Amino acid sequence: MKRILISALIFTIACMQTSVLRAQSQSEPVIDKVVAIVGKNIVKLSDVENGFLSIRMRQGYNNAFENRCNILEGILINKLLVHKGELDSTEVTDEEVSNNVQYYLQAYEAQYGTKEAIRQAMGYSYDELKDLLSKMLRERMLTERVRMGLTNSVKITPYEVNEFFAKIPADSLPTIEETYELAEITRRPEISDEERERVRLEMSKLRERVLNGDRFSTLAALYSEDPGSATKGGELGFFPRGRMVAEFEAAAFALKPGEVSPVIETKLGFHIIQLIERRGNTVNCRHILMIPKVSSADLLQSRMLLDSVAQEVRLGHITFAEAASKFSDSPNKIEGGRVTNPSTGGYQFTLDELKQLYPGIGFSKMNAGEVSNATSMKTDENKDAYRVVTVTRRNPSHVANLRDDYDRIYNAALENAKQEKIFDWAQKTIRNTYIHIDDEFKDCSFRLKWTQNH
Repeated sequence: MKRILISALIFTIACMQTSVLRAQSQSEPVIDKVVAIVGKNIVKLSDVENGFLSIRMRQGYNNAFENRCNILEGILINKLLVHKGELDSTEVTDEEVSNNVQYYLQAYEAQYGTKEAIRQAMGYSYDELKDLLSKMLRERMLTERVRMGLTNSVKITPYEVNEFFAKIPADSLPTIEETYELAEITRRPEISDEERERVRLEMSKLRERVLNGDRFSTLAALYSEDPGSATKGGELGFFPRGRMVAEFEAAAFALKPGEVSPVIETKLGFHIIQLIERRGNTVNCRHILMIPKVSSADLLQSRMLLDSVAQEVRLGHITFAEAASKFSDSPNKIEGGRVTNPSTGGYQFTLDELKQLYPGIGFSKMNAGEVSNATSMKTDENKDAYRVVTVTRRNPSHVANLRDDYDRIYNAALENAKQEKIFDWAQKTIRNTYIHIDDEFKDCSFRLKWTQNH
C-alpha cells in the first residue's frame, strides 16, 4: 500500500495539544529549528515532532524515522498548497478566520470552563491560543480551498473502483463493524394559525420594548430560543451572504447599524434582528428567536397514529414501505421511508451513528423487520415530531468487500484519486519552487523528488 501522508487537518488542534504533552514527557527541551522551506513558508522541527508524538502515542517508537519523514512530506505538500494559494491570491477573509477561531474558543471554554483552565490544559494563555488558532485556521482554510480547486474535477468509474480494491492485499483489508439499514415513517404536526399569530404578537411586543429603550441584548438573553446566541445577547458574529436562511439574510443586510428589523418569519420561527456592524460583504447581528409550538393534542394524535400504523405492520396487514408511502410526511416516503446516512450518502449506519441520530431506540436489540414504537424527534427546523423506525437489514461485522461496502470503497478510491492528482501537481510545481530541506532529513525516502538530493 502507498504511504498515506498526514493531513493538514491534524495540525489544527493536535499541534497545540501534543506540544504540551511533549513538554511534559521530556526532561530536556527540544531546540527548535527550521527544517524545511517551501517558497517563503518555513517548516519547524517542532511541527514534525508534534505530529510524530500523536503517532507515537498510538504506535510507540516503531519506524520513528520513517514516520517523521512521512509527516514532513505531508507538511511540505501543505506548504506547497499554501504557496500556490498565496501566488494565486486565494481569498480567506479576516471575518471567516475570526468566526472559525470563535467556534474553537467557545468549544474550549465549554470543555474546560475558564480561561485559566484552558491555559493549564493547552499550555497557552487565552490570547496566545487565539493568535495561534488564527494562524493555523487561516492556513488550513487556504490549503483546503487550493486543494478543492485542484481536485474538484476528479471523477472515477466503477472499473477504477474495482481496480483500486483489487490492489489492496488481502491481509490489509479492514474489518467493517456491524451496520444497519433503516426505514422510517415521520409525522410532523402542522403549527396552528392561532399559535403562529400568538408568537408573532409576542415578538411585536419585544420589538416595541427595544424601540422604547430596552436593551436588545438583555431581551435576547431572557427570551430568545436560539441557545447558541442567547447567552451572548443574541449576537451571531460576522457572516457573509449565503450563510443564513433567505428571509433572515435579506432582512439583516437591509438594516443600518443599530436599526431593528420588523418581525420576520423563517422556517426556524419568528425573529427580530438588530444590525451591530457591517464590514465589507459581511454583517454582525443580534437576533431574538421564538419558535411556535405544536399543540400537545396534535402531538398526541401523531403519536397514536404512528403506534397504530406500527402495529398494523407487525400484524402483516400492511408493509412498512406501503405504510411510509401512505402515512409519512417525509420526502423519503417515495422510497418506502429508506433513510440515507448524511455522513456518507449511503444507506448503512454504525451503531454509534444511530445512537446520535436516533436517541432512545435500542437498535442493538432489533432484528431485521422489527418496528419501533413511536418516539419523539426534532426536525431540521427544531420542530417537535414523531417517528417509527424499522431495521430493514443488519450487516454483520465482516472483512470489506465490494458487494456490501461499495460506497465506502468508492469514497476511498475517490480520495485516493484526488491524492494522486495532488501528488502529480506537487511534483510539477516543485520544479519551479524554491525548496530547502535540512540535512537531518536527507536520508528520507520521500515519494516526491523535493530537491536534487532526493
